[in-house]
Amino acid sequence: MKYTPKFAVITTALAASLAFTACASPAAPKDAPKEAPKVLTSIAERLVEEGYPGAIITRTLPDGTAETATAGTADLATDAPVPADGEVRIGSASKPFSAVVALQLVEEGLLELDRSVETYLPGLIKGEGIDAKAITVRQLLQHTSGLPEYTTELIVNEASADRDIYRSPRDVLDLALGQPAIFPAGERHQYTNTNYIVLGLIIERVTQRPLGEQIHDRIVTPLDLKHTYLPEPGETGLRGEHPRGYHKDAKGELRDVTEYDSSTAWASGAMVSTPAELNTFMKAVLDGELLEPAELDQMLTGMPTGDKVFSPGSTYGLGIESSELSAGTAWGHGGSIPGYQTTNAVAEDGTAVTITLTALPVAIYDGPLDGPTEELLDFGRLPMEALDEALSTP
Repeated sequence: MKYTPKFAVITTALAASLAFTACASPAAPKDAPKEAPKVLTSIAERLVEEGYPGAIITRTLPDGTAETATAGTADLATDAPVPADGEVRIGSASKPFSAVVALQLVEEGLLELDRSVETYLPGLIKGEGIDAKAITVRQLLQHTSGLPEYTTELIVNEASADRDIYRSPRDVLDLALGQPAIFPAGERHQYTNTNYIVLGLIIERVTQRPLGEQIHDRIVTPLDLKHTYLPEPGETGLRGEHPRGYHKDAKGELRDVTEYDSSTAWASGAMVSTPAELNTFMKAVLDGELLEPAELDQMLTGMPTGDKVFSPGSTYGLGIESSELSAGTAWGHGGSIPGYQTTNAVAEDGTAVTITLTALPVAIYDGPLDGPTEELLDFGRLPMEALDEALSTP
């Protein structure tokens, strides 16, 4: 049964570059998006003017037609043009994929949203102030578990040598559980990547199959996505055509970090996709192609995040976030990982936008980084403002 939700979704991936390129082709939209209208090209160019090496903006219309604009360069060493729909690391935009798999398992009776983590991973989730019997699957999906953030134990703002290190999900979990709980389960919302590491382990436990295989079989294959995947253990490169990703090193200089072992992010943020394929996925989620109405309603039941930085008035559902934009309420999920930042959303009319930038804001911001400043916060808002404009302007 096809389900039309109250709100449609737009997915936007942000990518910035040093010169502008547009692409046109008569092929199917998801394979080769059409040349973009001027509004998208101007947005991409402005992002590059801010200092991002490269940018890709893809807008998918309600009828499935995709339009793409690029700007900047795919490679600072060669000044190669940015590919119109290149593969990029999507960071936390991976979370909706993990969430959809979990909700499909709920449909199949293999998971229950309000059963405890202890039910599925007995004896594994423990630590100071952590009660696995009190944490539910729903709380993992909605970031209300109180589990500590494992990324605080990692260097996340520098392109350091540890980007070449493979960490298993259990290694990552150990990083988290060495810290105390941040609050009692269910007390409030606080975005924590550890939640999705635990969710991935639960998915593998109940299916007895690898997470990447479940994403491929349940989402990638049905939607015919050619460039969307969870990297295999030890895989450090990108398989298809792609722009290079950059991050600031200890000397404050941009360094190529395209080759990257993203295993540490795993179910919370390790996936690779393209802006057009992200739009296809997010539209399919909101159109009810991947979930039954009951599970989709659960997914879109959000709670306030209290985020006053990027998306005031936003709510977080089960692996998906709402934002109040000029085009109305939009649903999506952004993602940041060294080398790439993705911003996406689907608007009420079914238009989807993904913006991908080939560096994180912190990597190109040249102001002080010794604490949150208004300048840095304003700089970080730019991708969301660009997304808003791309969704609301014909």
